[in-house]
Amino acid sequence: MKRFKKLVVGNWKMNPETLIEAKKIATSVKRAAKSLKRTEIVLCPPFIFLSSLLTGKSKGISFGAQDAFYESAGPYTGEVSSRELSGLGIDYIIIGHSERRARGESDETINKKVKVTVGDGMTAILCIGEKERDHQGEYLHFVKKQIISGLKDVSKKSLDRVVIAYEPVWAVGAREAMPPREVQEMSIFIKKVLRDLFGVLSDGVRVLYGGDVTVGNVLEIVRDGKVSGLLIGRESLKVKNFIEIAKIADSAK
Repeated sequence: MKRFKKLVVGNWKMNPETLIEAKKIATSVKRAAKSLKRTEIVLCPPFIFLSSLLTGKSKGISFGAQDAFYESAGPYTGEVSSRELSGLGIDYIIIGHSERRARGESDETINKKVKVTVGDGMTAILCIGEKERDHQGEYLHFVKKQIISGLKDVSKKSLDRVVIAYEPVWAVGAREAMPPREVQEMSIFIKKVLRDLFGVLSDGVRVLYGGDVTVGNVLEIVRDGKVSGLLIGRESLKVKNFIEIAKIADSAK
């Protein structure tokens, strides 16, 4: 089975405001990424900055997009296709982020995007996560449904181009992240769902955690939560913090 590095994904969302700022962040992260041994950094800036930041390969770092449309071309004003991003040299695409789901993106649309992304040779970072928790365990059924619908008709041979990013919506922007024990429980649950769907070939699918990750809690989340990396939002724009998070994640065993 192919061995993968841990992933630390920086989702810049609709930030920063200028290309100068974007280049400054990317340059600092590129420099730091060279020292990482077991971790790959993925930077996902807004579309408008991608071509300017993709200036040759750099050790330990890749670039991703925050979304992609499922058609390769056509009358789709404002959309950017997976094929266009692949031609640009993009390696990863975030799909089904909670912020897009909140604006009405359906499970069917997310599934189409996952399939076209892996079909075009890139890695789909499929985001999942419940809005709230209940004592009856209904949130587990919710997460399971997101996984099943998101990966519908994805072939077993494409699983090496799938990453699951578990980001409980209720933990985003919270005062503290989910306790590592609960992160581990969800990681085990997600892997069980994947095993039921795809068998042993799913064992190599990396599960990331996102939701108020900081320099202070990253070691416990990665080490005790037993995840293969992180999806970082606002902290990815704070260069010093983001680099430190990546270094700590790299050191976790």
